[in-house]
Amino acid sequence: MIREVSGDILLTKTDAIAHGVAPNDGFATGLAHSLREQWPGMYKDFRHYCQTQHPKSGGAWIWSGPGKRIINLLTQEGAYDHGAKAGRATLENVNHTLRELKKLIEHEKLTSVALPRLATGVGGLKWEEVKPLIEKHLGDAGIPIIVYSEFHAGVAADEKI
Repeated sequence: MIREVSGDILLTKTDAIAHGVAPNDGFATGLAHSLREQWPGMYKDFRHYCQTQHPKSGGAWIWSGPGKRIINLLTQEGAYDHGAKAGRATLENVNHTLRELKKLIEHEKLTSVALPRLATGVGGLKWEEVKPLIEKHLGDAGIPIIVYSEFHAGVAADEKI
């Protein structure tokens, strides 16, 4: 079941927050920056993961921290050179990462997941293109998938979970 809500995703009651980033992302803007501020250990572990595993766009990496799991979906093209900025997201990468997210939901036995309008901010894609992919890959996940369509700082959404 997929439900769109308005509010602050950092206040979600779901098991995990999934969001789009690039391999070697600096988490400097948007939701990634907020997650880095909230869970600095997640960012440090992500950087270590990227430096040792050299992940490619289209994959996913899950971090388990105090009270929350963060799923980093590699929707954008990587920033591999020193000082380089991440590229834009692609529908192909989003498609692959959503398949990976579905596998993680099953493997990790997650009971609910929150995500923003994936890859539509810094990633640069249109929601009208991304939403059908979310429905295709997560519509039958058997758990609440909460999509935060509007951000309202400090406001807890009515997630109904």
